[in-house]
Amino acid sequence: MKPEFSASAVSLLDNPLWGRSFADDEMRGIMSAAAYLDACKRTEVALARAQARLGIVPKEVAEGIAGAAEGLDLDMDRMAHETEIVGYPILPLVEQMSAAAGEAGRYLHWGATTQDIMDTATILQLAGALDLIERRLKDVRATLAGLAHAHRDTPMAGRTHLQHALPVTFGWKAAVWLSAFDRHLERLGQLRPRLLVVEFSGASGTLASLGADGLDVQRELAAELGLGVPSITWHSMRDSIAEAVSLLAMIGGSLGKIATDISIMMTTELGEVSEPFVRHRGASSTMPQKQNPVSCELLLASARLLRNHAATMYDALLHDFERATGPWHLEWSAVPEAFSMASGALAQAQFMLGGLVVHPDAMARNLNHSRGLIVAEAVMMALAPHTGRVAAHDLVYGACRQAIANDQSLYDVLIDVAEVVGPLGKDRVRELTTPANYLGTAPAMVDRLLIR
Repeated sequence: MKPEFSASAVSLLDNPLWGRSFADDEMRGIMSAAAYLDACKRTEVALARAQARLGIVPKEVAEGIAGAAEGLDLDMDRMAHETEIVGYPILPLVEQMSAAAGEAGRYLHWGATTQDIMDTATILQLAGALDLIERRLKDVRATLAGLAHAHRDTPMAGRTHLQHALPVTFGWKAAVWLSAFDRHLERLGQLRPRLLVVEFSGASGTLASLGADGLDVQRELAAELGLGVPSITWHSMRDSIAEAVSLLAMIGGSLGKIATDISIMMTTELGEVSEPFVRHRGASSTMPQKQNPVSCELLLASARLLRNHAATMYDALLHDFERATGPWHLEWSAVPEAFSMASGALAQAQFMLGGLVVHPDAMARNLNHSRGLIVAEAVMMALAPHTGRVAAHDLVYGACRQAIANDQSLYDVLIDVAEVVGPLGKDRVRELTTPANYLGTAPAMVDRLLIR
């Protein structure tokens, strides 16, 4: 079902103009208000079934509640109005579910408190959301692996402080990008058992209303929902949810790193890569020649917004006593927006990287732009065994300054330096000042990463 966009929307993600640029429809469906209410209903039904299995409520009660939930078409206007009054949606939801369940409704929400249902519903949403994030991570990872393999030996200029440093390969650069997504997948796997646990602890977190049956109900509810059992009440300790949003911010940061590199590589002066061409994508309303880095821009904006959501979640950790006065509410914005934005950013990156146009000729042209200066280190290291490293550095440094001052190639300067040509010879100097010959172990590093 396609989400509805309103012309009166204020939120970026729900804006009819920009919403789909930042959030994909699949995650929007998982994190929607409708999906959240469904998860709340599912939790109430699971609670009744768990208690029926334990003999706390009659079996027919669980069946009645489940049947009522399945056929219940919530009055959303009433839900919205009463949530405004109560402050939370669970009491209005329970009232409608209880009325629909008839006599069985007397046992609905037995021993539970509002936050039990809301937190558990959120965790159910996040279980599906993590599955989608994992799939999108794997898609990006596979695309980056393809770029790394295809351009394992494509030489280009490595840059530090926005200046030529030493040669690398574009495949190596893609493999460096890729390595972060390997780690993000590891982090996601480690996060799941900490995050995907039921929250069912009662009013103050002690399950007092259920007496000795409390922990049994908690265990059976977790089993019913396919969630883990927490070591203790967690409704005022939000570190696992903060960890999840922090992971999304790190993913956003990794995507932003890629977008930073690609947007600079797309500059007219470099022209080393291009985003996929789609008619009018990145076009200017007045300059017909333009192809702006639209995907990069969206990824960079998303990275910054995701960082802000992570910062919000760190504020949300500051709960007072056994139920917070305000910090919990921060999650209602940060969590669904962060997951929607992270999934959208991964989908955007997959589009960009999957259709990325690589220009090896431009990479070669830029690599040779400094006429050998980019491999001054190669000459220095080859000369050092003959002269000592400090002396070799000074000789090559002087040659570099002369080459820059006189607009010469490094080779043309070095062949007139007896202290260099003497021990190395002209052919060796020519080899050393050819940038594509100084790639170090970049191709081997690509191989090692891809094998892993």
